[in-house]
Amino acid sequence: MFGLKAALIEANEMGGECLNNGCVPSKAIITAAKRAQEARLDTKYGVTLQQPQVEWRGVHKHIHDAIAEIAPHDSQERFEEMGVEVIRGRARVTGKHSVEVGGRTITAPRIVVATGSRPFIPPIEGLDTVPYLTNENIFDLQTQPDHLVIIGGGVIGMEMAQAFRRLGSQVTVIEPGMPMGRDDRDHVMIVVEEMKREGVRFVEGKGEKVTDANGSVSVHVADGADAGEVVTGSHLLIAVGRKANAQGFGLEELGIEMAQNGIKVDERRRSSIKSIYAIGDCRDGPRLTHVSGYEGSNVALEIATGLPAKADFKALPWCTYTEPEVAQIGMTEAEAREKHGDDVRVVIEGFDHNERAIAEGNTTGQMKVMFKGKKVLGASIVGKHAGELLLPFTQLITGKSSSFALGSAIISYPTRSEISKAAAFAAWEPTVFGSLPKKWAGLVSSLRKFFA
Repeated sequence: MFGLKAALIEANEMGGECLNNGCVPSKAIITAAKRAQEARLDTKYGVTLQQPQVEWRGVHKHIHDAIAEIAPHDSQERFEEMGVEVIRGRARVTGKHSVEVGGRTITAPRIVVATGSRPFIPPIEGLDTVPYLTNENIFDLQTQPDHLVIIGGGVIGMEMAQAFRRLGSQVTVIEPGMPMGRDDRDHVMIVVEEMKREGVRFVEGKGEKVTDANGSVSVHVADGADAGEVVTGSHLLIAVGRKANAQGFGLEELGIEMAQNGIKVDERRRSSIKSIYAIGDCRDGPRLTHVSGYEGSNVALEIATGLPAKADFKALPWCTYTEPEVAQIGMTEAEAREKHGDDVRVVIEGFDHNERAIAEGNTTGQMKVMFKGKKVLGASIVGKHAGELLLPFTQLITGKSSSFALGSAIISYPTRSEISKAAAFAAWEPTVFGSLPKKWAGLVSSLRKFFA
């Protein structure tokens, strides 16, 4: 876009993790599962539907049709049309300004490493002796699991647990702690209770051993409240986090410094060798598709203009697409209280008072907004379309707008976004309706008789 020469080296499928076995296929299967669940509630709003009949081949086709339709956006042809040289092969960084691929050495003043991440496979006894699924192969299943056992209650585990249960599989989630541990605990519990009502079973503990059970898989549970239990299912999904793809690219030989889980970078995404950047999942830090895009834009701008572009994550959003959704931006309540103590004020607005939610018959959930004075520190939301409600808080947290501006905005009625306006205005209620405005209103009223 800046007219500079650029080469893109890719050893695997174009589009990477998100397109091929991440965001796109997971949201496709979640959509199919929602369709089944709607029909399972046979009578609602005075309308009766037939019970769903799930045909797995159709679900599989929907997933891969979605991937195929989006694939041209990330295709080799598209990048070549933009003037990028696309080289297919595995690269090795050989110097501060050099990369080798397929016997060819490419030199450039700046190198960007964006090698992503892969599923972390925990050291569970016997795991290497049984077949198991990760996000990299679960969307290729040719048959639907009868009973899907999931080790891990993070984003992938929770989204897949609800989706497969809604499609008709039995599902058991094994998790030693609170599922979705980085989110607001109150909001996570709302999701957990909803998933339990739908039939997902939660087992508290750690999978310490896996054994073959006549073609099925058994997970032996240790440590937690359900220690000693053995959970047997037809399929096993490992969903305990991600590991950075940072080894095997020549970085260690160059002496590039590594952090706990990936390449160590500064605020500008530069590695310990300043001419080599690392963005996205391969560097230590948040692993989200939109974070990778943000970092890529910053680095491209810095390389093209020579001006430093620092990453700022104080308004970092994320969303888990269960139903209800759980969305977060900025600090959670726990993080805000840990940093600011009693200076934090938490405003809670429930969807049970939102007219659109009432009309839709879906009032599950609430919004929490964390304030320090009138400044917004973060927002946590659980409910239908929670992720769609995060946008205005990006502006509030970064100081590009104010809670007063949102609280006084004209918002279309009836919409779920009215809950954001109500929460923002709550910070100003003591000021707007305080003693000084009341005295002023009284003075104005008393003077009106002289100017009637």
